[in-house]
Amino acid sequence: MVLHFEELLKQITEFIRTEAKTETVVGEQFKLGEFICVPVIKIGMGFGSGEGEGIEKKTKTGYGMGAGAGMGIEPLGFLVTKGEEISFIEAGKAHGLAAAFEKVPDMIEKIYDNRGKEKETA
Repeated sequence: MVLHFEELLKQITEFIRTEAKTETVVGEQFKLGEFICVPVIKIGMGFGSGEGEGIEKKTKTGYGMGAGAGMGIEPLGFLVTKGEEISFIEAGKAHGLAAAFEKVPDMIEKIYDNRGKEKETA
């Protein structure tokens, strides 16, 4: 049996590339009133492999190989745009992503209200 390590690694990498998308973790961008919200995630990956061969009593030979990959995905927050302004709203780790989704409209309004006040005083 011939094992093709390069092909196996290529298949694992392709699988991770197709699965490690914001859309598969928290969904696609969405519009909330005047605001466009784009989810942002952090991805960590690791790969491992090994192979070996051996001869037992000069008559039996063996060969083995293994490979694996792991992936961790963490929602970070949202890029939020209104007109030409853009902001990043961090997802609260203590309360999870669901709580962040519930707070998005209020947080967006507060950010843009504060920016408007800063521009008026400048």
